[in-house]
Order: sequence, then C-alpha cells, then structure tokens
Amino acid sequence: MNSYRLLLTFALAVTVTDRVFVASDTVRVDGGQIAGTASNGIRVFKGIPFAAPPTGELRWKPPQPVVAWSGVKAADAFAPQCMQLPFPAGSAYASAPTPTSEDCLYLNVWTAANTREKRPVMVWIHGGAWTRGSGSSSWYDGANLAKKGVVLVTVNYRLGPLGFLAHPQLTAESPQHASGNYGILDNIAALQWVQRNIAAFGGDPKRVTIVGESAGSWSVHTLQATPLARGLFHRAIGESGARSERTTVLADAEKGGVAFARALGADSLTTLRAIPAERLVALPLFNTSVNVDGWVLPDQMRNIFAQQKHSRVPVLIGSNANEMSTLIDPRTLPASMDNFRKYIDAQFPGMADKFAAAYPATRDADIADALLGVLRDETFTLPMRTWARMVRAGGENAFLYQFTRVPPGPNPKWGAYHASEIVYAFNNVGSQSWVQPPDTRLADQMSGYWVNFAITGDPNGSGLPTWPAYDASTEPYLDLGDTVRQRKHLLKAQLDFLEHAQRRRSAPQ
Repeated sequence: MNSYRLLLTFALAVTVTDRVFVASDTVRVDGGQIAGTASNGIRVFKGIPFAAPPTGELRWKPPQPVVAWSGVKAADAFAPQCMQLPFPAGSAYASAPTPTSEDCLYLNVWTAANTREKRPVMVWIHGGAWTRGSGSSSWYDGANLAKKGVVLVTVNYRLGPLGFLAHPQLTAESPQHASGNYGILDNIAALQWVQRNIAAFGGDPKRVTIVGESAGSWSVHTLQATPLARGLFHRAIGESGARSERTTVLADAEKGGVAFARALGADSLTTLRAIPAERLVALPLFNTSVNVDGWVLPDQMRNIFAQQKHSRVPVLIGSNANEMSTLIDPRTLPASMDNFRKYIDAQFPGMADKFAAAYPATRDADIADALLGVLRDETFTLPMRTWARMVRAGGENAFLYQFTRVPPGPNPKWGAYHASEIVYAFNNVGSQSWVQPPDTRLADQMSGYWVNFAITGDPNGSGLPTWPAYDASTEPYLDLGDTVRQRKHLLKAQLDFLEHAQRRRSAPQ
C-alpha cells in the first residue's frame, strides 16, 4: 500500500510538474498565446509575429498590427527570411538555401528569466547590406547571452526594394507624405512590440539595448537618429557600420523608384503590388538605402546628431582590423603603380602626397594593402569614430573598440574579417570547429562587456580589463584581440587624412 501511494505521489508530481512547465512555456503576446521550447534552462520562442504580413495592399506600407489567432500558436520554428537573393557562390557569407517569403515580419526570443524578473533586453538587428540576412542565423543563437542574464530578441525586417523603395505614388498615398524606409519602420515596430510584450518573458522594457552588425549597425545608427524610435531603447551597440555620409533625399530616392518601376514595366502601384516578390528582388538595378523623407529621417543623419536631436543614449561601437578582406576581391583593384596613382588622383585630387603618407605604397605588391586599408577606413573605421564623437558631444558615453583577433577558421588569411566578431559577442565560438583557448577566453570577455553594457550602460565589470569611455583628446579604445588591452588614437593619421578629404569634397566649389 505504501509503495502504491509512493508511486501515485510520484506520478502526480510528474503530472503537476509537466503542467507547470507547459504553463510557464506558454506566453500571451500581441495576437494571442504562443508556446515555445526549453532546453538547459533556456526558453526559446521562434517565429513570433510582430506585425501583419506586409503583402498585397500592405506591400510598401508601414507595418500594421498583428493579425490575431485562436488557440496556442507553436513558436518552435524560425519563420522564413524576408525576400532576398542568396549570397553568390564563393562568398565568405554563402550558406545553405533557406526559405524566403514576403510574409516575414517575425522575431525570436531567448530567455532564462521568469515572468517576475526584469532582466535587461538586447534586440539584435542583422546585417547583410539591407538586402540579405535574417534574425534566424545560427550565428545569432541567443542561448549563451541569455545564460549571462539578458533576454535576447532577434528580428526580421524587409529588405531590398520591398524594404526601401521610394516612389512618387507611394509618397502621395502616405499620410506622412513619405516613402521608402519600410525596413527601418519594421525595426521600430519590433521595438514597440518589445515595449508591450517583453515583460512576459522576464524582460525589462526600461532597459532595452539595440544591437546590430554591418547593415544592422546602420539600422542602429538610424534608429538613434529618428524621432520615431525615441524612448524605445536605452543603449545602443553598433558593430562595423554607421551612416555618416550624406543620405539620399526623398526626391532623389523617388527618381530611383520610378526607374525601378519602369524597368519592371509597371506604371501604377496596383501593377507594382501585383508583381511577384521574387521578380522584384531579382532586378539588379535597385539601390537599397534609407532616405531623408521628412518623417523617419527629418534631416541628414549628421545634422540630426550635430544638433543633438538624436536619442541621447550611451553607445558601444567599433569595427574590425581587416573588414575588406571578404568584401573586396583584390583582383578588382589596380595592379600596377601607374594605375594605382591614377586611381588615387581621381579619388583624392591634389592629395597624392598626403595619401602616400597615410597609406604608403611604393611597389606593386603594396597596392592591395593600401587600398584595402583606405576602403576599410572610409567605410567602417572613420564612420565609427565619427559616431563616437557625436555621441560624446551630446553628453553621453561612447565606448570604442577595434576587433583584431584572427579566428583560426574558416580562413586565417582573411584576418579579423567583416562580421568575424559576431560569434565572440554572442559567446558562440564553442560551436565552431576551429575554436582554440584564446577564442573561448575572448568570447567570454566580449560577451561579458556586451551584457554589462546592456545592464548598466557601462561595459566595465569584475574580472574584465578596464574599458575607458571615449574622449576626443586621448581617443581611448579597446583592442579586442589575442590580449584585450587599452590603446589610444586608433589609426589616427589615416582617419584624420580621410576626414580632411571629406571636408574638401563637401566644401562649396
């Protein structure tokens, strides 16, 4: 009898435990209830809709409210990527084919918190030149960051012409008299979803950090500039991407949209909206970019920051030592000193001597390093320094880094290549076949800095080398390499030269 009672008690305990587990794994969000999965103390919710499908009449409109569902929606699989072409064969970023769809406005959540907690939230915005990528890449698995104490959210947003097409007819139908920038509006809608729903996952809507790499970092920079995102986040992390150059204005973006529609044989929005999405993204001539539309961006990005009209939040930002090694084919660069000098004269007229001092090349073998260096700095290093300076001028702290660790794989010849820091920031190097002890150590340190910053707005913490805030006089930054250490004046001669060249180009003629 006693054995029977013991067995019955055990059976009831298991049943109750199962019920509690299921209940804790079911969450009510905008639209209805969702059920995720759990493993090793981490609850994961995949494919959560944060807006209505942007299809049919909703193509090229701001994101609309979620369509409600009945019952419990399974949140156990990633949603399709937004419409895009795959990376070309041979690219360092090529991967196995993944389903794509125009119905793609979904996000994913990793959490180790219960609903009574208020853990800081990190919202990851993927890269891919605003033309590729998704929030479901294995690089962005949030389990290890969740173990360190944050709630991690990854987001999809519209890409290419579906995310950034401006057109006079779209502008005319818009209540804000604006068009384009739909991908940025998707990011804003995701942040609004976080404000309304993240507490159900144990997250604190008053401590939200937006994080992005490459075009995701462009998005972070743009979100800090737009008044529409004000109050939706409280810190910002940008990895290898800022929009410090002149931004296209709406009228010019509309001209590009007219040419795009003409190439498709579309003379009306009705016709454009009826064209299969696959055909839209396959047309090569579209220039994907944000525009100064008077609504999402009321002015040039640089002006918004210079006038301190941006979101005044601390930033942690930086770039990598060998950004261009996987982005530029060296065979496309000038191969002889003769052609190299012609290239420099065309790009930096009257500045050949100053260029040679900053990026020396005296023989054919030096050309690739010099040009990969200047392209790296124009595209990444200088824009990140400019962003840090503008944030400091507004009174908030900026923490600048350069990532210099050369991963042992997949190709050490790439150096600290574009996007190589991601698996370190996510503390996911353990999933890489090439991992070595220095990688494990650096990933633990980097993810520690990132999580500390999400918690307090300061990356410093116990057991980590001190990371001083940036200031324009001593220009401190953190070298994230084989050894993490403070340095000063990152590529100062090169960046000062490029800054001078930019001023000359923009000066009235």
